[in-house]
Order: sequence, then structure tokens, then C-alpha cells
Amino acid sequence: MLNEMASKRLLIVTHTFLPHVGGIERVVYEQSKRLMRVGFDVTVLTSRMNTPRSYVVDGIKVRCYDSLNAAFGLGIPYPIPQINSFKPFYECILESDLVHVHGHPYLSSLIAARLAKLAGKPVVLTQHNTFIAYDSSFWDHVEWFNDATIGKQALKNSDRVIAVSNATQRYVLTLGAKPEKTRVIRNGVDLGRFKPSRAAGDTVRKSLGIPDEAIVILTVRRLVYKNGIDTLIESAQIALKQNPHLVFLVVGTGPDREAVQARIQQLGISPNFKLAGFVSDTELPAFYNAADLFVLPSKSGEGLPLVALEAISSGLPVVATNVGGIADVMVEDCGNLVPADDSDEMASAILRFSKVDLSKMKANVRAIAERKFSWEENVKRLVETYEELI
Repeated sequence: MLNEMASKRLLIVTHTFLPHVGGIERVVYEQSKRLMRVGFDVTVLTSRMNTPRSYVVDGIKVRCYDSLNAAFGLGIPYPIPQINSFKPFYECILESDLVHVHGHPYLSSLIAARLAKLAGKPVVLTQHNTFIAYDSSFWDHVEWFNDATIGKQALKNSDRVIAVSNATQRYVLTLGAKPEKTRVIRNGVDLGRFKPSRAAGDTVRKSLGIPDEAIVILTVRRLVYKNGIDTLIESAQIALKQNPHLVFLVVGTGPDREAVQARIQQLGISPNFKLAGFVSDTELPAFYNAADLFVLPSKSGEGLPLVALEAISSGLPVVATNVGGIADVMVEDCGNLVPADDSDEMASAILRFSKVDLSKMKANVRAIAERKFSWEENVKRLVETYEELI
């Protein structure tokens, strides 16, 4: 059956794509590469962000539509397609056999799904996150309204709905997705890129001036409220009072970076709390290998976070807040769940791990990633979903 699918033209619609960095962008990239390997003719349609109207990323054809991106500066990546975007949407859909949209709340998903239905093309929708709580009730209400209007209609116009975790599936069902059209296909991880490497980790530690005896606590986060960096900072202050050999390392940047830096300095923990800033995809695996433990301090909205999968693939146990679909990752003995916004519990979990030989856990944690979270298995199930429709 797969050979019959090989000539099929697939349009993938996403609100943003590479070179813009984010979780959905990474999922689309990893899936597209593997779908092309089994013969699909893939085109990605996305918003234009300082890019040409069409370009290619590692063989993936990308076409752009013009959009208003005013909310990006507030940490809300929500492009609004402009009137002239109708043409690229319509042309790309007419040239496709199947349309796969990412994210129920985006106007791009709804526009593509509606046009695809008018053109008689099947639609698959992947939902990546649960409800995202902001530090402002205004934005929470905006999200609820968007879910009740755009989100529900995008789900209604989809022939299949893929959720990346059990929690995400429950979320879309509350918004009206039909149970018989919904299934869970968990995200994957590039097992070849993210793997234990002592030498790569030592190089990063040396470049950052981290002592050999330090226990490095890593997080890879965009610096915005919902990602819980404030909770991590408070837990670091608590934990460092009991173990001054801990070093907290944050990879990523974002609109709250200045506030984060100011709070670190105010607490006097700068020597043990390092902001690495933006790290390229090429360098990122080495940063995982520089760490002993990974922390995911999210407040809400997690579907199945790629960074947690990258961490366990690198052999790192994970301390994470119990929000969204993170529980799907925390299987067997690869980590510990703590309540969101609870710096005391997070500090206690970090300290518990700091008292054991984490190097002995690497092989077991890595084996979990190999067994449960490969992109190859993810794409195999994705193709099976496509086969039901074309």
C-alpha cells in the first residue's frame, strides 16, 4: 500500500516554519523529511517571516503567505493571514491530494481545512498542546474565545484529528472532535542526533567554565511566562542552599529574558545559574550531554514536549511539572513529576536526584526513548492515517 502512496502530493500547513524555531516547526520538519523518503511529494505552506515567498529547507519545498505578526513580540506566535494569502492557499490545495494542518487554533488551519473541503480534499489535523494559561486573564479569555470559534471549526472540518498525547486528545474532545476520528500518535525524537556522548558534554562544560564536580541541571525553554522559568529560578535558590555544587543551565531566549536575568541577580545565584541564550540545532545535542538532569518547569499547555524526549534520548532523567501530556514521557524510572508552580517540590526533586549516581541511569533512560519514541514509528502511524483517506 505504501508504494501506491508514494506519488501522492501532500500539503502541510503550519503557522510558522524554519528558520523560525519552535516545537511545531521541528515536528513538521522531522516528519516531512521522513515522508519524502517514502516517496511523498511534500510542500509546506506557512506564514512569511523575513523569508522569500518560496524556499527549500533540506529538500522540503516551502511556500509562504503574507500575514500580520503583531502578537509575536508578546510571546504569542499567532500569524493572521492577509487578504492576498487566499491565492497561495487555494493554489497549494488544488495541487495536493491531502492536506495536513497543524494546530487547531490557527486561522491558517481553518482556512486550509475549509478550502480543502470545498475542493474535495481530505484533511488531517494534528493538535500539539493543551490549553495554554497566560499570566493575564485577558489572554486566557482570548484563547477560550478562539478555541470556541476558530478551533472548533478547524476540528469540525478535519477528517482525522491526531493528538500527540492522551492529555491533548482529551482537550480536543472537549472542543467537539469526534472520538471515532481522533487518535493519539506521540511525537518522536531523532535517536541518532540525541544520544549520550561524554566527550561532547565535557567540551560544553569547559567552554562555560563549569567545574568537573558540578551537577548540571539543564532546561531548554523559550523565556516566556508559561514555560515556568520563574519557578525554576526560585527552586534553584532553595536547592543551592543545600547543595552549592548544583549549576543550572538554561538554553533559549525570549521576551522575558531581561526579567529572568534581573531575578537571578537579585537572588545572588548568578554564578550557579547560567543563561546560555540561543543554541543552534547543531550544537544542542552537546548541551544535553553537558547535563546530569533535565528539568521541565512548564505551567501549562504541554502536549508532548520534544525537549523532554531529547533529554531522555540523551540519557537524562527528567524532573517535570505534571501538566498536559508530560506524563506520557515519565514512564518507569526515568524521572519525577511535581506540581506546577511549586518551587519547593521542584527543589526537593532536584536534590533527591543530586544524591544518586545519575551516570548509572543513562542506559536505562536511553532505552526508554529507543523503545517508545522514534520518528520512524511516528511517521509509520501517520502514513497509516493518510492511507485511510486517500
